[in-house]
Amino acid sequence: MAMTTDVHLRDLRYFLTVAEELHFTRAAERLYVSQPALSKQVRALERQLGMELFRRDRHGVALTGAGEALLPYARRVVDDWAAGAAALDAVRAEGRSTLTVGMSTSPGRGGLLPAIRSRFTAAHPEATVRLRQVSWEDPTAGLADGDVDVAFVWLPLPDAARYAWTVVAEEARLVALRESHPLAARAEIDFADLADEPFLALPESAGPLRDHWLALDSRAGRPPRIGAEIAGTEETYEALAAGLGICLVAAGNAPLITLGGVVTRPVRGVSPSRFVLAWRKGDRSPLVRGYVAACTALHPNLG
Repeated sequence: MAMTTDVHLRDLRYFLTVAEELHFTRAAERLYVSQPALSKQVRALERQLGMELFRRDRHGVALTGAGEALLPYARRVVDDWAAGAAALDAVRAEGRSTLTVGMSTSPGRGGLLPAIRSRFTAAHPEATVRLRQVSWEDPTAGLADGDVDVAFVWLPLPDAARYAWTVVAEEARLVALRESHPLAARAEIDFADLADEPFLALPESAGPLRDHWLALDSRAGRPPRIGAEIAGTEETYEALAAGLGICLVAAGNAPLITLGGVVTRPVRGVSPSRFVLAWRKGDRSPLVRGYVAACTALHPNLG
């Protein structure tokens, strides 16, 4: 049977067309090939299979028993492949009209997402927008490995040279701590007074973003004490409420963790955090450009 394993789809298509027309010249016209080329190809297929598929005589062309036997299977293979090719086309078309937006914390921020989406959809009615939540272990929210097209992320990004971004919000970093923490009694806290406290840290894989939320640039080279690692909002709240440590949080995310027993306070001596919409540099996709334009239109003063 080994000799039948390399039959090409084209050969089956030629065989089918001749079987339908029972006429080599008409079949050749349908296939846009020359009649000698078609005859040659069918003979090669017969040689490969070791059986004649057509009887050719002065009355014309007829299927042999072998040809009759092969016919339904050849038809099924050719039809299945046509369906497979159509399915690939559909995926290709959907890929061109689907924009995947990554994020690790939902960017509530005054209805930002719905506002961008409605602007974007007005300009690209054919497009589908998919949102994907990505864990804090990936500070690029899916951009680095190509899972998403654009992402709402915090600066700094690892491998920053790979990305372009537009600033969506610049927010003060507050400190979140347990309500019963002695420093919670103050209306505002100096970062110097927090430097020796145990901090909650993002996973190591978050790289420069982990350093940012530990405020390494405000510690004058002294390493932070890590109380626990956190990879999501709920975990952060649980760790704060349990007193495992304190952490810095962007003002816009404070409501996510100031549930029972946890409060936030302004901090002096740390720079603000920047929340951005980022994309891969050099991405020329019209949907990426359109989404960025919709975002920028809503934030003309930032950049």
